[in-house]
Amino acid sequence: MDMMEALIAGGWLMLPLLGCSLLATVIIIERLWTLRASRIAPLGLGQEVCSLVARGQVNLYWLESHSPLGGVLAAGLRNARLGHEQVRSRLQEAATAVIHDMERFLSPLGTIAAITPLIGLLGTVVGMIEVFSVIVAGDGASRTADLAGGISRALVTTAAGLTVAIPALMFHRYFQRRVEDITVRMEEQAGQVVEFLAHYPGELTLAERHEGERDGERLEADGRIAPRVKPS
Repeated sequence: MDMMEALIAGGWLMLPLLGCSLLATVIIIERLWTLRASRIAPLGLGQEVCSLVARGQVNLYWLESHSPLGGVLAAGLRNARLGHEQVRSRLQEAATAVIHDMERFLSPLGTIAAITPLIGLLGTVVGMIEVFSVIVAGDGASRTADLAGGISRALVTTAAGLTVAIPALMFHRYFQRRVEDITVRMEEQAGQVVEFLAHYPGELTLAERHEGERDGERLEADGRIAPRVKPS
């Protein structure tokens, strides 16, 4: 039985299963691309920020555009003059927003993993109802094709529901674990910066985006405008 025959044998309940399958595939591909630790919380950023603070200047615009973790650290640095507790509070608020963004689409993926076996089970029930309707009618021997069709629908929809649900559930658990790992990495680097600020003896100097910066110009970490690179 090929794909088209399976869709026909499964009946109209194969349509929502097919839609769930396509939606789950899109979510999985998008989350695999988005939930990259190197993009969200690159290693060494906390230490780099500490080094910039020790040199007396860190550019917040550069930090915010660096990565989501950079945005979290920049939010904490902006409140460094208000005290240690304010820094921690702002870091937690900014990190909560980043975590919420990382968990985007995970709830729909979990819902797909939960409902597709139920849709398959509904197909099984509908198929068996058709089978027993033929048997009760008393002409089951002459309607062998109807009996086979009902049984086929019962089996195909169940198999299709499980085929969609199993990978969706696996990737849902995998993405949840990845979010937890990235969150731990963010907490470690944010804690490193907070600890450094708590023992930093000097006055913190923060640089914002240059007022005269033009489109296409890139800022260095210390606030200087990077030299333009001529295309070869």
